[in-house]
Amino acid sequence: MTSATQPEPLWSPSPDRIAAARITAFQAWAAERFGAPADGGYPALHSWSVDALDTFWQAIAEWFDVRFTTPYTSVLADRSMPGARWFTGSTLNYAEHALRAGEDPARADDPALISVDETHEPTPVTWAELRRQVGSLAAELRTAGVRPGDRVSGYLPNIPEAVVAFLATASVGGVWTSCAPDFGARSVLDRFQQVEPVVLFTVDGYRYGGKEHDRRETVAELRAELPSLRAVVHIPLLGTPAPEGTRAWADLTAADTEPVFEPVPFDHPLWVLYSSGTTGLPKAIVQSQGGILLEHLKQIGLHCELGPEDRFFWYTSTGWMMWNFLVSGLLTGTTVVLYDGSPGFPDTGAQWRIAERTRATLYGTSAAYVMACRKAEVHPSRDFDLSSVKAVATTGSPLPPDGFRWLHDEVAEDLWIVSVSGGTDVCSCFAGGVATLPVYIGELQAPGLGTDLQAWDPSGKPVIGEVGELVVTNPMPSMPIHFWNDPDGSRYHESYFEMFPGVWRHGDWITLTDRGSVIIHGRSDSTLNRQGVRMGSADIYEAVERLPEIKESLVIGLEEPNGGYWMPLFVHLAPGATLDDDLRDRIKATIRAELSPRHVPDEIIEVPAVPHTLTGKRIEVPVKRLLQGAPLAKAVNIGSVDRPELLDFYAKLARTRK
Repeated sequence: MTSATQPEPLWSPSPDRIAAARITAFQAWAAERFGAPADGGYPALHSWSVDALDTFWQAIAEWFDVRFTTPYTSVLADRSMPGARWFTGSTLNYAEHALRAGEDPARADDPALISVDETHEPTPVTWAELRRQVGSLAAELRTAGVRPGDRVSGYLPNIPEAVVAFLATASVGGVWTSCAPDFGARSVLDRFQQVEPVVLFTVDGYRYGGKEHDRRETVAELRAELPSLRAVVHIPLLGTPAPEGTRAWADLTAADTEPVFEPVPFDHPLWVLYSSGTTGLPKAIVQSQGGILLEHLKQIGLHCELGPEDRFFWYTSTGWMMWNFLVSGLLTGTTVVLYDGSPGFPDTGAQWRIAERTRATLYGTSAAYVMACRKAEVHPSRDFDLSSVKAVATTGSPLPPDGFRWLHDEVAEDLWIVSVSGGTDVCSCFAGGVATLPVYIGELQAPGLGTDLQAWDPSGKPVIGEVGELVVTNPMPSMPIHFWNDPDGSRYHESYFEMFPGVWRHGDWITLTDRGSVIIHGRSDSTLNRQGVRMGSADIYEAVERLPEIKESLVIGLEEPNGGYWMPLFVHLAPGATLDDDLRDRIKATIRAELSPRHVPDEIIEVPAVPHTLTGKRIEVPVKRLLQGAPLAKAVNIGSVDRPELLDFYAKLARTRK
């Protein structure tokens, strides 16, 4: 009989799958070459990877045959955080590695990219064509005076042109930054004005939900408000002519030019990503060419198990770090699937149809989409041929236990369910998938290789089997090299190193189990702490949103000046539902039974909808600040909210409670 602390796994890899796994081959090779443990499976490999950190990363560089134009003198010259110095003295180029598969004549006509729009008709871009377009565009960027360190921006959807523009930028040593075209002008300017781009790639509009969205007025505003621009490149997605003063995409990508890759230092900036920026300007997070290259080779090649025969589809937009992660699938010679459109058009099953049509082997999506499919009674394995799909991955928020069960029951019993958690801040995962380990319901399989992930109590003591702060006690190559316009590093330090000096504190609550798996509970800065019992908001959402009447919810815990604690639950109801006494009682009974009597809300309040960041995360901390009486302008950066008008409700509620 299985004990309460050792539940049965939902899925376990077969012996054949373990034997064939890339991570198994890596462990055997690293044992022979670098003294890694040959036995003990993943736990032993992980322990070695954090104990012998520099040796581990040297092994990754050799296993993936990283091309150093100039060799390194030291793997890890300084391991302090912040400020770790990796592969000192070396030069390389990320784009060279992303296009390497295209050097092989046998692969020249294989698809590097498969592009899909709302027609769901796949369009391939071969390795040879991708290399040619990148070579042509990179030469044009050089001619236009783009030099290493110059910023190049994209106001683009998830289309092949965005990948070409990014790789051409990286080829010349430029610094890429992008926003999705559903971002309004103010949101884009809050980001791009910080980094002062010299080139802007833009579309005239985009298609979403079966409609065309013209963005020419927004583009004109961006051009007017970005005085640093020396060139604007027009991509006619909706077929409009290039406006005066812009260059046509087709003209810049027409030449038959072999790409030339600028060797840059390992810590040379590759791109700028932005935090959600719910208060103040978004943090402009700078990550390095070498750091991203090494971290993504590890994640995609070992944790995602992707190689040249695979097809990698993740539903994302260019405004989210998962787009950058997806494009890095090219590093392992994997075909990358780009979908530009609504996640649920023309119906909720849309993403499964794309996985079928593109023969995706790893399909990534959001936990929210999985739960929406469950609620809409989508039956993927019945309605689609998903025989190519070996793994389904989720991120964005914790995948609830019901999501694990639904994927197992409705997609395939022998399905590797890869729930991952990381952050824009590292453009990677702290914990996630390992093909050789079992999957337990509601849990991430393990911390990533080279990542010394721990849960700490408030005094900085590691805890197992208890909720603690997610910390990383050693550096990762993809940690930011700095924030833009943060010359003394104070904002960077304040973001991650204030609570525990020298240790990365991410701002999530996690539990590390005695099995080595990881449970994510939600953001620690919006955690519910009643009578000393802490709970992540994700736990509440998972319980409440099982009720068919609840479309979405938002829970806030407010410490009050008199020592009291007010915990309202805001609910967005499904069409036709009514928040009557019966529903209120069922919500309370659900939380009391499944979570804790302490976390039954004080009030349940109906709202017209729940506000999110532009990357789809529920806005908890700004709503908390509004309810504490902070003025709207100080509580939230309006430009980072999907529907700012929803915030008025919470501001008014705060005034009526005074």
